[in-house]
Amino acid sequence: MTNSIEVKDLTLNFGAISVLKNMNLDVAEGEFVVLLGPSGCGKSTLLNCLAGLLEITDGQIFIKGKNVTWAEPNERGIGMVFQSYALYPQMTVRGNLSFGLKNAKVPRAEIEAKVARAAEILQIGPLLDRKPAALSGGQRQRVAIGRALVRDVDVFLFDEPLSNLDAKLRSELRVEIKRLHAQLKNTMVYVTHDQIEALTLADRIAVMRGGIIQQLAAPQEIYNRPANLFVAGFIGSPSMNFLHGSTVDGGQAFRLGDLTLSLAAYEGGMIGTRDKVILGLRPEHLLVQETAEPGVTIPATVELDEPMGADSLVWLQAAGTQMSVRVPVERRMAPGTPVHLKVDMAKASLFDATSEIRI
Repeated sequence: MTNSIEVKDLTLNFGAISVLKNMNLDVAEGEFVVLLGPSGCGKSTLLNCLAGLLEITDGQIFIKGKNVTWAEPNERGIGMVFQSYALYPQMTVRGNLSFGLKNAKVPRAEIEAKVARAAEILQIGPLLDRKPAALSGGQRQRVAIGRALVRDVDVFLFDEPLSNLDAKLRSELRVEIKRLHAQLKNTMVYVTHDQIEALTLADRIAVMRGGIIQQLAAPQEIYNRPANLFVAGFIGSPSMNFLHGSTVDGGQAFRLGDLTLSLAAYEGGMIGTRDKVILGLRPEHLLVQETAEPGVTIPATVELDEPMGADSLVWLQAAGTQMSVRVPVERRMAPGTPVHLKVDMAKASLFDATSEIRI
């Protein structure tokens, strides 16, 4: 499969501050890649470098095999959708969609065809003669996407396009964007801090921190096999549970104080005996039961039962730390109830406490 975007050794400095650090990224043709991370991690900065809105310090950027490192934004063959809709308030939807094409001296018949096609794809045909003030937030964002769509480019860049919408609209527009990608099959790079958007939209997710890509993989790979402690803690709501301990018996068991858990089912690398490791357990990979099983359960006490609709989130004190576990919503648990947490070690994550890298 050919690459639509190639980023090679990209570095961006603002004075003495290094914002992007020797970054490499390949995006396959037709792929949907999400740049995910907390505020200040460099995800929007990287997108702006791809768009040509920021001048990089070092490295190269290729789009469709063409070196566009120093090319102007309009020479890169990209369409960009920003966080703010940035629509012209005095123009109708039709005017907003056609404005860039008119400036580019595209023939009128071609403009009309492109606007009609974008309106059909985005289901905004009845809105073409309205002005932005008469549109809802979701409709305005569809128009903003349409403005990029009429350019008929190979690569679309989205900079947190749904962050100004309420939760219901975000969910609806997520579906629209996923449907749009399935229909057009264009390459899309999408920036967000919302892990739900990333997990539902992406073919691959690039989790970023401090200007560095921590892990680039399919959503399920990142969720189930995080490359390091940061990715494990950032992905998942609520976060992964962490237990600090050591490995004993040549890596056959995890020890936490007087508690020992078998690592026989753990699907990881060479464990060996290590003085400091961190065991990561997703809330849905723990089972609450009344009886203890040596080597596979952790004694715990219920602190809070939090119904979430489809299931409940139970918070407990276990092994000197607070832990969370998902249970069926009909199973109510009173605070103070002693229980035992059965660990699904086949789905656990184990990290070296010093390097924070997955073992």
